[in-house]
Amino acid sequence: MNEIIDQIATKAGISPDIAEKAVGMMLGFLQREAPDGPVTKMIESIPGASDLVAQYNGEETSGGGLLGGLLNAVGAGGGLMGLGQSLMSSGLSMGEISSLAKETIATAREHAGDEVVDQVVNSVPGLSQFL
Repeated sequence: MNEIIDQIATKAGISPDIAEKAVGMMLGFLQREAPDGPVTKMIESIPGASDLVAQYNGEETSGGGLLGGLLNAVGAGGGLMGLGQSLMSSGLSMGEISSLAKETIATAREHAGDEVVDQVVNSVPGLSQFL
């Protein structure tokens, strides 16, 4: 997964550490919001993605900081906007979030295929406008 994260980070113009957290948060968000079948297939197709989701999806921490902010946003029904707010709280600009999302989805397409990724993206209201 390190190689994949490094590629995404380079293309998005952010540090690998932030990219790792943000990709894990994005995939965790998709896992919660998209239908189980397609999103599970997508995440399992990307080497190491399941581990990132487990580490950064915000469900195992309830404190403050980045993951606590995500948990609070999701718990408060923040949805896509809550995810964006949490990513901005980590220091990412809207442009960086957009680039990161596009690169993450492009990577998912390489590993899981267009059909599966399209099912995931189209199932989350408003997501396609950011990609």
